[in-house]
Amino acid sequence: MDNCIFCKIIKGDIPSHKIYEDDTFVAILDIFAATKGHVLILPKRHAADMYDLTESEAAGLIPLAKKIAEKINATLSPDGLNVLQNNGKTAGQEVFHYHMHLIPRYNGDGIKFFKSAPQTPQDVLEKLAKELKI
Repeated sequence: MDNCIFCKIIKGDIPSHKIYEDDTFVAILDIFAATKGHVLILPKRHAADMYDLTESEAAGLIPLAKKIAEKINATLSPDGLNVLQNNGKTAGQEVFHYHMHLIPRYNGDGIKFFKSAPQTPQDVLEKLAKELKI
């Protein structure tokens, strides 16, 4: 994709700080880091979002995320870690090339992703569970 910033990074047209690379993925430090050690995992093949990933790419993501998370934990000793991935503009996706964020969390870092929501009634959950059951 000619206008995709992540494709340009993967091709080496834009410099980045790679921490991992194989035939399928690249992991880089996020230049707009939420916290120290914020990493992005990118498939080398352009995939707009999670729905566009191949089964093989999807299967490779969690083992790679775990490997990188363990390195972050061993090196930076964060107090926690967020794994974040957005699909679509309404969900907060800004770059339409799939990417997974690994965001180390530190006590007092002030980052808030979610607000409290009221508890969903059991009958609503029961109906929705039936609709979504695979």
